Amino acid sequence: MNENLPIDPALVLGDLSRTQLEELVTQYARNLLALDGLWFQAVERTYGMDEAMALDCAVWNQFPSIEARRIKTLLGLQEQPGLDGLARALTLRFTVFANRAVSLNKDGDVLLFRVVDCRVQSARSRKGMPLHPCRPVGLNEYTSFARAIDSRITCEAVSCFPDVTDPSCACAWRFRIGPV
Repeated sequence: MNENLPIDPALVLGDLSRTQLEELVTQYARNLLALDGLWFQAVERTYGMDEAMALDCAVWNQFPSIEARRIKTLLGLQEQPGLDGLARALTLRFTVFANRAVSLNKDGDVLLFRVVDCRVQSARSRKGMPLHPCRPVGLNEYTSFARAIDSRITCEAVSCFPDVTDPSCACAWRFRIGPV
């Protein structure tokens, strides 16, 4: 007998324990980061680093705003939730779940987000590849995400390869309301 059995994601997820759900979120985040890395490496092999970076910058100028708007809706954030809203939203980014260690620090009118241990750079190092020159991509990524949360927020790179000023982390980003 050939029977079509519909799949209801809500029922499937309802059968998982909290621990399993947490692991599933982490695995989805890692899978998304792996997909991004595989795509980048294919473009890098075929067209070279310059073309791969140009395309990567274009993608990471668009995707984070989609992610941010969805997180903003999920959290029920107001239109301009400021740095507190951004801090809440950053904790739910897929990259937070994918990377081994991140940190967030709010000091007055400045929010500092650090990726302490980056899966992308660790994987490239493990494979004997040069580090990803992620500063321009990261600037697009974090600026796009922050502005989708609150259009007044600006972002600046504190430390990011190839301009590393803080060797204790893979990258660091400073957010504030208004000009950098």
